[in-house]
Parts: sequence; C-alpha cells; structure tokens
Amino acid sequence: MARQKGLGKSLGKGLDALFSSGKEGEAVIELKISEIRRNPYQPRMEFNEDKLRELADSIETHGVIQPIVVRKAVKGYDIVAGERRYRACRMLGWETIPAIVKEMTDTEMMELAIIENLQRENLNPLEEAMSYRQLMTTLNITQNEVAERLGKSRPYIANMLRLLNLPNAIRQMINDDLLSGAHGRTLLALKDPIQMEGAAKRAIDEGMSVRTLENYVKSLQEAPAKRKQKQDKPKFIEKHETMLKEQFGTAVEIRKKRKKGTISFEFRNEEEFKRLISMLEEK
Repeated sequence: MARQKGLGKSLGKGLDALFSSGKEGEAVIELKISEIRRNPYQPRMEFNEDKLRELADSIETHGVIQPIVVRKAVKGYDIVAGERRYRACRMLGWETIPAIVKEMTDTEMMELAIIENLQRENLNPLEEAMSYRQLMTTLNITQNEVAERLGKSRPYIANMLRLLNLPNAIRQMINDDLLSGAHGRTLLALKDPIQMEGAAKRAIDEGMSVRTLENYVKSLQEAPAKRKQKQDKPKFIEKHETMLKEQFGTAVEIRKKRKKGTISFEFRNEEEFKRLISMLEEK
C-alpha cells in the first residue's frame, strides 16, 4: 500500500477547527439518531457507563453544546467525532441530535477518529496502543511518522505498542483497570506467558506499585540462576555453609571461582552486624 499523503503532520492540532460548529457554509442540522451508526474506525472499546450518565445529565440540562460530526454513508450516516454525545442522547431517549455533515475519505475518517480520541478522551493504554497500530497499518507509516503526526516521541510510541505483545488475560486486566500500562510493560520482561499471568495476579492481590513489581520480576528472573548456582556447588561447600549458618545464626554463602573464593554473612540491621563482628573477633 502506498503511503498516504495530504493529511499533514499537524493534523491533530487542527481538530478544534475541523470539528467546530458555525463555520461559514457548514450548517448544523438535526439528524435522526436511528439513521446514525458508530464510527467503524472508533478505537475506544469500552465506554464508562457512569461518565456517560453524567454527560447525559448535562446534555439534558444544557443541550448538546457542540454538534457531532458525521459523514454521509450509503445508508444513513457514520459518526466521525462525538460518539459519547451520540450515546448520551440515545441514553436519554432522544430521537434527533445536532450534527455537521462533512465529506471525507475512509482514511481521513479513521485518522481523525483516532486523533480525536487520543487528544480529547482518556483511552486506556491498550486502546491507545491499538490506535497507533491501526494508524501504522492502514496508512502504511512508521513509528517515527506516527510520533511526528501526534507530537509524541518515538520511544513513547514504541513502548505503548509493546503492550500488544501481552497475553490476552493480562490485556483484559489492563482493560478492567486492574493494572496500568507500566505494570504491563514490566511483566513483558518475564517472556513466559504463564509466569507473566501469575505475577500479574500477585501484583493485583498485593496492590504492587510498578517499582515493587519491577523488583519482584527481577527476583523471578534471578531465581533460576541462583538455583543453578546452588546445584553446581560441591557437597563439601554446601556442608560448610550449613555448619557456618548454624554457628553464626544467619544465612552464609560460600562462592569459589578458580583459585579464589568468598564467604558472605547476611545481616539485616546494625545490631546483627555488630553481633557477627563480635563473634568473628572472638573466633
């Protein structure tokens, strides 16, 4: 597919002008809600019912302050911008809604729908990531070009797209607002889907912050290496580790590499440190 041109790198910056009402030559008309259908390119997967109810209450009191924007379809109209207003009016049982009819291509409609949501609504992390992927696929553009069009950095776009590599179960946790996008990206370091899901559930159960989850993931990654290291130790070293542990009352680790080695004593506070030093001096 050839790359689309003509929409401009700063298309997102012109949303207010594109969707504003009252422009000369653009009439605001009342359209039957029954003749309107949702935008097929709408990136938002879920609409918060409580917030829709708040919007419906506001519209019932003040009316629709800003008309929705639609495009004429073969049958009826497709929403370009304003799906929340449309849903709120339908919730109120209204038969019509004020709208502006615009002419635009499928590509323009898709890009405008995505940009409107990114700039005017709080998409959840996965919806945002899917929007970027949809722009790249449909317009055949790179991460750099998406970043330029939306005024974001390329690393930011790349990090968001990584969320699409998560297992479905964890993606649903993010959709349900149980985990943040940052939690999701942290879990990707584990590689194994089963281990990821287990860590995700523990993070939710324990209310882990992103930093706490990072440390937990790191411990899971280090565990196999520690097990291997322990398995590789000669029996006489393991025997002396156990003997020193019993003698000093703390964890002891003996490491031997070639002709050198170290003996490590674990302490949790200053009091334990002083106790160990005292015992070592006595010996």
